[in-house]
Amino acid sequence: MAAAPLVADEIAPTPFRTLDTSFIHDQVLDNGLTVVVIEAPTVPIVTMELAVRNGAFVETPATNGLAHLYEHMFFKANASIPSQEAYMARQREMGMIWNGTTSNERVNYFFTLPSWRVEEGLRFMADALLSPLFLQEELERELEVVIGEFDRAESSPFWPLFRAMDEQLWHRYPERKDALGSREVILSATPEQLEDQRELFYHPNNSLLVLAGDITAEQGFALAEEILGHWPEGPDPFERLPVPEHPPLEAPTGRVVTSGTQFSVVQIGWHGPDTRTTLHDTDAADVLSFIAGQTGSRFQANLVETGLALEAGVRYVTERYTGPIIATAVVPPGQEEEALRALHAEVLAFAEPDAFTDAQLRTAQTLLATQEIMAQQNVDRLAHTISYWWASADIDAYRTYVDRLNDVERTDLARLTYRFLRNRPFAAVVLTHPDVAAAQGLDDAWLQAIVDDLLPASPEEDPR
Repeated sequence: MAAAPLVADEIAPTPFRTLDTSFIHDQVLDNGLTVVVIEAPTVPIVTMELAVRNGAFVETPATNGLAHLYEHMFFKANASIPSQEAYMARQREMGMIWNGTTSNERVNYFFTLPSWRVEEGLRFMADALLSPLFLQEELERELEVVIGEFDRAESSPFWPLFRAMDEQLWHRYPERKDALGSREVILSATPEQLEDQRELFYHPNNSLLVLAGDITAEQGFALAEEILGHWPEGPDPFERLPVPEHPPLEAPTGRVVTSGTQFSVVQIGWHGPDTRTTLHDTDAADVLSFIAGQTGSRFQANLVETGLALEAGVRYVTERYTGPIIATAVVPPGQEEEALRALHAEVLAFAEPDAFTDAQLRTAQTLLATQEIMAQQNVDRLAHTISYWWASADIDAYRTYVDRLNDVERTDLARLTYRFLRNRPFAAVVLTHPDVAAAQGLDDAWLQAIVDDLLPASPEEDPR
């Protein structure tokens, strides 16, 4: 979960060794609900966040988008609130700020309000959770809102790039990495399908409640037990709907796509580590992506400072089910092939001794740790961070993240590179203007010839 890179110091700083989590308390209720209380009494507000292990990773082509649609319908009529209008009026009455998101492995709902209203706020959230009505007329109105999200996403000049990468990288199950969903599935959705979502995934033993802010652990756990302790435990959704593994790429693939952009983008994607089997490699991937973004790194020197690319970077996303490692370079038209070859070479070079300095490694570790500490200063952000870790790994993985970051060594980055990147099949996309593609002969066959040339016939194993 590495964030935007900062400039590296010439002298390696001393890293933070431990993230203070003494004010973060967790408990599992008898019904299986995980409750986290973050004691931060500086300001008299509380953020309540409900997270559910749901999202794209559980969806099929026939259900892709229902988790997202359910998130929208959470803020509607229920057994205690007769309509969306009444729902919004009650939120305004409590002085509540609210929202929700759907990602690949988590759906979350969050409400911030004055701390003296936390009990009524939690009861309000519980009504939406336990007794939604899914009224047909409200569903029809909300479909227009969700379709508007599709329209905005598809209007981006980078939409063809993102779509082409996902379709190649997750070739067997692209819908399991598509949190926005399918337009066709959304438009044909019914209240009965939403009820199926609730019965499958909305159980306490598949959910997390975070109470963050001006509240004590004793108060938070007592409120959670009183208001949600009677929520009945449900069957494990993943026994009924096992999550398949994303099969590895058998060969490199390439696709050229076009849009109205005035520059070109070259992108290479690999299957990266996951938190279930290679947690330490996920930390190494965070460090690698951060080093790649540092001014003065070999990666930046050979791609950006040479003028080959306008900007370049590496992104890794921590996930329970195969996180992607994506390298991207933005380049002037005419430099697509040279940039693609250089980008591929620089990522693979992270296994080499001169790929980065000890100072750059220490800087990456320190700044990543600093960002985690800064995130603790905002209870909203911290609640989201903890729910993300709970969904993608577990809460203990969050507590030990900074320690694990500072345990990353050169050998870990080399191992990561050999295991997931070096001479492993990958997906490549070139996005450019249609006039540039036509003038230069940039098409799928041109790109496929390049990616075939970049991958040797047999994988190179880690020589150590």
